[in-house]
Amino acid sequence: MNEIKPFFTYQEQINQLGVHGCIVEDEVLARRILSQVNYYRFSAYFLPFKQSNGEYKQGASFNTVYRIYEFDRKLRAMLFTAIARIEVFLRSRFAYYHAENYGPLGYLDASCFAANGHKHEHFLKQIEDVINRNDKILFVRHHIQKYDRRFPVWVITELFTFGMLSRFYADMKTRDQKKLAKNIFGLNPKKMKSWLRCCTDLRNNCAHHGRLYYRIFPAAPDGFDYLDEKCKRRLSPLLLILKLFYPVESDWENEIFNPLCALIDVSYENALFKKDKDVAMSRNVDTL
Repeated sequence: MNEIKPFFTYQEQINQLGVHGCIVEDEVLARRILSQVNYYRFSAYFLPFKQSNGEYKQGASFNTVYRIYEFDRKLRAMLFTAIARIEVFLRSRFAYYHAENYGPLGYLDASCFAANGHKHEHFLKQIEDVINRNDKILFVRHHIQKYDRRFPVWVITELFTFGMLSRFYADMKTRDQKKLAKNIFGLNPKKMKSWLRCCTDLRNNCAHHGRLYYRIFPAAPDGFDYLDEKCKRRLSPLLLILKLFYPVESDWENEIFNPLCALIDVSYENALFKKDKDVAMSRNVDTL
């Protein structure tokens, strides 16, 4: 078993970067940044600058990496806002459809889901868990006290995570999947399930302040056969999915597309990504 790495003070962290070839222009600024951002988190942004021997490429700069970190932070906040709106939209459409076809409490009946794949006991346990975690919220307490913990589907979905929404759709009967996917987005169920799964991964990454820059996501979205396998699991196809899932096309333009273009343009003016092919892909935003 390998030894755990020793604790380094902020100054020792800066020294360590210098030993491996990183240019630290301003040690006072670097120390302040490292006191605000965990060194382990920050060091991940050096990945494109690392050589196979562990040393940094010539010209690798602390200030450049920090600007990339700030770009990533702003991008993550922007995408999380987009996903939040999509999540609210999907809750509304899924709940309406299910209530219309199976009644307010149909989701509690296993026969309302596909016979294969749906683990109803686990699903009910998840619902009980989200009710218990939120039992101090007024509307939750109201349904616990007045309706004996019976929540209509349009109420309980307000407590669903994005992952639960994705699973809720994936467990529906095939005919229900087809109707929802076609009526809402003009998709087939295979794409819908795949894209919801990928949005769940992206949402969780953003919610937990995970790095987007240079990230390879765990699942490749269906329908992007023109990309190689590595590119399928990058951010670019996920941006296209968010655009399609966004409830109002004109709002996507104003709320996401224009700010995203501005953020990327500023980054290019700062010469952050001109030599980075992975990020250069994202500058081609015409498809968004």
